[in-house]
Amino acid sequence: MPTPNDGIMVILSSPSGAGKTTLVNLLSKQDNFKISISHTTRQPRPNETPDKDYYFVNDQEFKRLIQNQEFLEYAKVFNNFYGTTRTPVIEKLNKGQNILFDIDWQGADQIKNKNLDYKLITFFILPPSKEILFERLSNRDMKDKLIVEERMKQFERDVLHWINYDYVVINDDLQDCYKKIHNLIKAEVNDGSKDYDLEYIRNHIEKLTI
Repeated sequence: MPTPNDGIMVILSSPSGAGKTTLVNLLSKQDNFKISISHTTRQPRPNETPDKDYYFVNDQEFKRLIQNQEFLEYAKVFNNFYGTTRTPVIEKLNKGQNILFDIDWQGADQIKNKNLDYKLITFFILPPSKEILFERLSNRDMKDKLIVEERMKQFERDVLHWINYDYVVINDDLQDCYKKIHNLIKAEVNDGSKDYDLEYIRNHIEKLTI
């Protein structure tokens, strides 16, 4: 049974290329924050380490885990499966460790719907503009124009899910964005005052969806 000494769950989601993985890595450098490592069926990128960045598995193994109801959440994104297994997350939370999730809106919805007895704070990360997002995606390991175009189309759909998150943060400057998330987590945990302007966020989303 969860107690006040349990850890909290923090979800970061974003459209592809908005910077959530970098932010999760920065947040994990704080005391007592651990990244939940997802399973995926996609191939490792050149800069990724198996069992550190992801557990890389084949389709058959992933489907076995689904059948055994091992996942807190899972989704198919760009023809690959991604998922978070339940046991390691619950074990860490019960030891008082805070867990960071780098997952998309589908996964965030599933975790919310599980109604676990742990504090959950959700963040949706957005780019400063569509032009900057396009630039970031083009500079990433995606020299393929078709992949970038597919990600941009997906962005139009993903951005609509901002409304289901506790906070939306714009990743214009990485350090500023990190500080804002860090301060909001602190305020949530300590019932402090929150520096958050919802009207500003609504206006920004309008500009992104024109």
